[in-house]
Amino acid sequence: MQDFSLITSWLDSLLRSYMPGWLTVTVECVLIGVALLLVYALLALFYIYYERKLCAAFQCRLGPNRVGPWGVLQSFADMFKMLIKEIIHLNHIDRFLFALAPYLVIAASMMAFAVLPWGNGLQIVNFNIGIFFLIAVSSIGVLGILLAGWSSNNKFTLIGSLRSGAQMVSYELSIGLSVITMVCLAGTMSVDGIVSQQSDLWFIFKGHVPAIIAFVIYMIAGTAETNRGPFDLPEAESELTAGYHTEYSGIHFGFFYLAEYLNLFIVSGVAALLFFGGWMPLHIPGWEAFNNVMDYIPSVIWFLGKAFVLSFVIIWFKWTFPRLRIDQLLSLEWKYLLPINLVNLVLMALVVVYNLYF
Repeated sequence: MQDFSLITSWLDSLLRSYMPGWLTVTVECVLIGVALLLVYALLALFYIYYERKLCAAFQCRLGPNRVGPWGVLQSFADMFKMLIKEIIHLNHIDRFLFALAPYLVIAASMMAFAVLPWGNGLQIVNFNIGIFFLIAVSSIGVLGILLAGWSSNNKFTLIGSLRSGAQMVSYELSIGLSVITMVCLAGTMSVDGIVSQQSDLWFIFKGHVPAIIAFVIYMIAGTAETNRGPFDLPEAESELTAGYHTEYSGIHFGFFYLAEYLNLFIVSGVAALLFFGGWMPLHIPGWEAFNNVMDYIPSVIWFLGKAFVLSFVIIWFKWTFPRLRIDQLLSLEWKYLLPINLVNLVLMALVVVYNLYF
């Protein structure tokens, strides 16, 4: 399989041959930052188009089909429109916190985005507690949402942000326990280590029943964590206009919009990492010819393909189930998902201790 670390090592040695070490590190950081911003923006634009087309298919419509062939440039047109729209300055708000909130949301999204393993040797942040770092930075986003709702000095935004805070804090428990269940199976919190341990068989198959339970709970909790239907109470248009970002305009609204779609990709990417091998191809023990064919597919294609398929499932949820009430939403987490997750963690521990996995 292609190893992208060869390219990055060659680029590092090339830069070091022409400039001192400190300047090399600075240039590499700038290049990584630019690449991260570019991929971040392009993925968000793709996901906007992706969901619009899937939504149209579910509702027997065509979706975007005017701007560019098959409407592929519609997202770019919307992006340029948002960039040039005026930022409306409001009275009677906390200006500093109001301006800070979208940057907190986008920063949390980008830090989590940087941990994902895009391919073999293609990862921005790779250290031995990568999963712990991922959980930590992903929880920062709720602060931006709470600040946005409170600083807007609007009862609708405040209600939306309080709903979002209760929802995200609750469902983070289920996400964390699902992740810990798979870390228990892997025996490491290193992202690279988790991927490498799935070289013979993905965890969704290797961990059998506990892994499947953890995956189902993770997908439900991940959908709620990203405030997507049927868990979209913080942005319930029929009740709260646009929820916590009602008062935002221009690029500040764009930040919330981008973060929402990138969080969808991050949740799907983490699911691909923990349950489906990340960038690792599908390998079946004993099927050497099949495994060799799978190795020819680039690792980036494997990771993105898994993430897009899992995103399709989350989008499918939105256009299938009606919106839950807030009491139903919290009951689902505290009365069902959390107890099942705790029992499942103990079950996975027994599987690991007695070597019952495949």
